[in-house]
Amino acid sequence: MTTVKVSTPQELLDALSGGAVNIEVQGELHGMPMITLPPGTALRGGTLRFGAKGVRLTTDNTLEDVTILTSRDEVALLNDTSVERLGTLVLRNVTTRGQILLLADQAVRSGHVNAENVVVTTADVRGGALRPHGFGVEALQGAFTLWNLQSDPEVVLTAELRGVSAGSAEEPVRGSGVFVGGHGDWNGQSDGGTIQVSELRTGEIHTDGAIPPGTPDLISGGVFVISGAEVERVATDGAVTTYGQNDMVLDNWGEVSLWEVSAPVTSHGPSGIGFVNFGGLGVLDVRAPITTTGKGARGFNLYDGSLKAATFDSIVTTGGGSVGIQISKPMGSLTVRGDVTTKGGEGLSLVKGVQVLLQAVALSVKRGGVVESIEIGGRLSTRGDRVVTLEVGGEVASFTVGEGIEAHGEGSDAVHLNGGSISLQGLRISAADGETVREG
Repeated sequence: MTTVKVSTPQELLDALSGGAVNIEVQGELHGMPMITLPPGTALRGGTLRFGAKGVRLTTDNTLEDVTILTSRDEVALLNDTSVERLGTLVLRNVTTRGQILLLADQAVRSGHVNAENVVVTTADVRGGALRPHGFGVEALQGAFTLWNLQSDPEVVLTAELRGVSAGSAEEPVRGSGVFVGGHGDWNGQSDGGTIQVSELRTGEIHTDGAIPPGTPDLISGGVFVISGAEVERVATDGAVTTYGQNDMVLDNWGEVSLWEVSAPVTSHGPSGIGFVNFGGLGVLDVRAPITTTGKGARGFNLYDGSLKAATFDSIVTTGGGSVGIQISKPMGSLTVRGDVTTKGGEGLSLVKGVQVLLQAVALSVKRGGVVESIEIGGRLSTRGDRVVTLEVGGEVASFTVGEGIEAHGEGSDAVHLNGGSISLQGLRISAADGETVREG
């Protein structure tokens, strides 16, 4: 099939209007108006600079080895929602400055997205008024957003997303990083169109939602699986780092069979969480440290939904209210290969849309939390004043801590049994200036 080579904006526009189906851009094209790829058209190579929106896809389009540049608060790559089917959209070796926003909305009722090695160098999505709502908060869209907005449950998108990265330490995304979701109700439950993803594999991600301090009802996420998304496997291959207020690092509202993490998970902002689950999650395997350094930022929360098994490398939190692990729902096994340590006292933290005071507890099993087994290979330790290392209001059937439970702060206790059920037999428990075990 003939390839039409273009090196000026007018040549590209002529090729598109002339019905060329294989177009190769040579060099860098400046001053481009938004372009629409007709159905079946492939565009390869070159750099396209836009003043406003960039490239709009329709049906069965391919973008390959292309760089699309616009302002960070614009949409670099989008789709025409007046077509009924997306067919298969292929994004391969695509780099953008500006958001990638792919939607099933208006007329769109089907489609498959195949993305491989896609990089959004930076984007600012805070102006996107369309946001999912659930669990008392709204969530900012992502630099890479794939979203089925159709309310009809018969509308299903499918996708394979391998190697999606967003932002950098020098210029983090303003908003979420990678965002994949379907239609949800006001409470964050799936109630319409879905997206089925065989694999979501992410590279390095840096985000800062720039959410004003004290905001109770707005969050962002580094990797965000939203309600209505059904993902067989999430593979977090690159480090994910968030920097701002209410920035979750890894967040699940959807249904995920397996989530594997092989690079550091880091939050530097207030009220961030390393991994938070509200949806259905089969197995979570985190093979790298989770570290949070903001006030009220926590390591791992099972707030809602379900979880069969979770394994962590280590969890370290620093700051007032920075809980290490909090479990509020039934789950299977939880294993930490190394330590769970917190350093901090009391502080404000965002909990389901409300700023509340929390203590920097290392491990908290709330009423309603029922755990088959918890195994910590290293220490369970706190270094804050007037905090508790382990508090249990729920039930833990089997519990081991290899190197003991420690409370090092002034007036801090090692264990509080708040009507819960757990066996502490054989464990080394110490409190430098408090009680080792207190009941009631």
